[in-house]
Amino acid sequence: MENELRLKLYQQYDRKAVHDIFDPFSPFSVGSGTWGIHGIVKIPNREGDYVFFVTFGQAQLGHEFDEEVTEEGVLTWQSQPKQTLNDLDIINFINHDHLKNNIYLFLRTRKKNPITKKSEPFTYLGKLAYINHDTEREAPVHFKWQILNWSIPPQKILQRMNLQLTPVVIKNDDEAGTLQQTDKPRNINRRKGVTTREFRARHIDFSESNEKNREVGLGGELLVLEKEKEILGAGGRSDLMSRILHISVIEGDGAGYDIQSYREDGSIKFIEVKTTTGGINTPFVLTINEVAFSKIHPDSYVLYRVYDYNPKTRSGKFYTLEGDITKLLHLEPTQFRASIN
Repeated sequence: MENELRLKLYQQYDRKAVHDIFDPFSPFSVGSGTWGIHGIVKIPNREGDYVFFVTFGQAQLGHEFDEEVTEEGVLTWQSQPKQTLNDLDIINFINHDHLKNNIYLFLRTRKKNPITKKSEPFTYLGKLAYINHDTEREAPVHFKWQILNWSIPPQKILQRMNLQLTPVVIKNDDEAGTLQQTDKPRNINRRKGVTTREFRARHIDFSESNEKNREVGLGGELLVLEKEKEILGAGGRSDLMSRILHISVIEGDGAGYDIQSYREDGSIKFIEVKTTTGGINTPFVLTINEVAFSKIHPDSYVLYRVYDYNPKTRSGKFYTLEGDITKLLHLEPTQFRASIN
């Protein structure tokens, strides 16, 4: 094991090495103290930042932890057995914003190597983002986290860790190639958590991961193209079908919209498509250019929100929002362009 005083994805670390990275000027004792034994360590002088030491297959106070990592990089994790929904750390975890604070995941699948009998090192898998928590169970509290920038580790890493990723099956009974329209969702606070039944669902979508999946985005756009042709054809405007333009393919990203289509009266429609494989309440990412374009063209701007998209059957559901999206959505800035004032 190489003890480097810097973080490197899939590198192995013992507790002292992790301590020396995040809190190098405090004393460290093997098998005692915060860094020596605790599974949850708050990083000093950094409000909201934590290190998670996770060992699968552990049992504490009669509770056997049910933990896993899926092929999509979703970690199922439980807090300490005595912690409840009212615990301050738990409240911090529920309100964790990965754009502002960091939770670093160090994982191992067993405490000791069965052959050498030595303590197993932890493998750094990356930072975490809150997905949801179970509102019906506590002591411990059950969480699901997305491992950020996830890509399945090389097989040799998985073998070294003795980690088996849980496969995820996306269920969609819709006919292949179909796009079903639904009502807009109500304003739902995801931080309120979910029921135990919902929590146990295998497939969970996380917007940042999905935004990187260009195949999913393109798949949603192609469905919307077909839907627009269908609408114009049904409205007796088949003459406009051939004039629909797939702008994001022709020009690339940056125009502020993906598809140029038409209403039945011949007026233009600028369509932006946002597609995720997760459910109707999954957040999604908009660029400043897309937001600005909707403000300039509120009478002709349409957002197609495609969700529950199944890449295998090329089917999904959608709802639409029309107009200035700053008046229709809660938008949270994630970065700033800075200059001297």
